[in-house]
Amino acid sequence: MSHVPAPTPSARPLVTERLVLRPVRSGDVPAVTRLWTDPEVRRHLGGPVIDSVIRIRQRRIVGAAGFHAAVRAEDGVLLGLVTVETAGRGGETEVSYQFLPEHWGRGYAREAVGAAVARALESAPSVVAVTQEANHRSRRLLEAVGLEHAESFVEWDAHQVLYRLCR
Repeated sequence: MSHVPAPTPSARPLVTERLVLRPVRSGDVPAVTRLWTDPEVRRHLGGPVIDSVIRIRQRRIVGAAGFHAAVRAEDGVLLGLVTVETAGRGGETEVSYQFLPEHWGRGYAREAVGAAVARALESAPSVVAVTQEANHRSRRLLEAVGLEHAESFVEWDAHQVLYRLCR
């Protein structure tokens, strides 16, 4: 989180069939910290975040524009984090996401990211997302919500792929 995303087109919570995407609250910080430190979550994101950066992120994440806690509607359990940056890569709206491993494989990430992309496209002409080429699960998720492979490149010493969906 070297920079804070510009405010999303709408700060109102986003409700799906099973989820609520809402601003991060102080009670979410322990689960969000797990996202930053879990080796499996961070496998294609450069590895676990170092302690000094975690402390900074913990102070900045609560209520930060563009960061959405993805919580299960039925019990309020935080499943992951979806970020919508209105001035992301190349000036386009960029979506990124991380979900805790115990919630993988249930379609939560696809549901949350699909809803975030749909909302972003209400006001943005396009949405992009970047993942490592080797992250096949993430690539399938992006394709499932309608994004298409647009380019490949090397960044952070890894092969990356950029996906895009235009309105």
